[in-house]
Amino acid sequence: MSTTRLVDLSHVVEHGMTTYPGLPAPEIGVHLGFEESADHYAPGTEFTIGRIAMVSNTGTYLDTPGHRHRGGHDLAGLPLERCADLPAVVVDLPDRVRAFDAATFGADLPLAGAAVLLRTGWSRHWRTAHYGDADHPFLTEDGARHLAGAGAALVGIDAVNIDDTRGGERPAHTVLLGADVPVVEHLTGLAALPARGARFTAVPPAVVGLCTFPVRAFAVVSG
Repeated sequence: MSTTRLVDLSHVVEHGMTTYPGLPAPEIGVHLGFEESADHYAPGTEFTIGRIAMVSNTGTYLDTPGHRHRGGHDLAGLPLERCADLPAVVVDLPDRVRAFDAATFGADLPLAGAAVLLRTGWSRHWRTAHYGDADHPFLTEDGARHLAGAGAALVGIDAVNIDDTRGGERPAHTVLLGADVPVVEHLTGLAALPARGARFTAVPPAVVGLCTFPVRAFAVVSG
C-alpha cells in the first residue's frame, strides 16, 4: 500500500537570527496581547496578534525576476505553476568541487518543468559563523544557462547563495531570473529526499511590490 510523507525543507525564522551576513535580523513581537484584547471581547474571549519587521530575504525564501531585473515581475505576478507541486530533481554536488556546472547535470535528467534542487549539505552550517563564508558551494553561469535552456521551472539550493559571492557579479541570478525561473535559497533537509520522485512546493504570499519573500518549502515523498 502506497504511503506519502511531508518533508519540511525550510529553516525556522526566529527573532534576532541572521539569514544573510550584513542584512538585518527579523524583529518578532506582539501587537496585541491576550490581556489587552480582553477590553475588546466578551469575558473569556481573548486573542493575540503578533507583528514582525524584517527584510524580505529572511529564512528560506524565493526570488522572483524583479529581484534582479528592472521590469521583472514581483511576488504577485508569480504563477503557482512555477512554485507549487513540481516534480523534484535532486542533484548532488560532485565530490571535491565547489560548484555545479553544466556538466554536472548531464543529458539524461528530466529537467523540463521540474524543481531542480541543488543538494550541497551546506545547511549544516546554518546559524554558525561559517554559513556565510565565501567558500560556499554555488551554481556557475553555464550551469544556470543549462538549467534555463532545459526548461527547469524552479531552481533551489541549500546554501547561503546560489551564486559565487567572492565577486560582485551574480550570473546565476541573472540567467535564471532573466528566464523567469524563480530561485529558492537557504533550503534545508534535502538529505531526506530521493533523487527523483518527490513533489516540491515553495509558495510565497502574493505581495505587490516585493520580489523576494520567505516560503514554507516542503516536499511530498511517496513510499
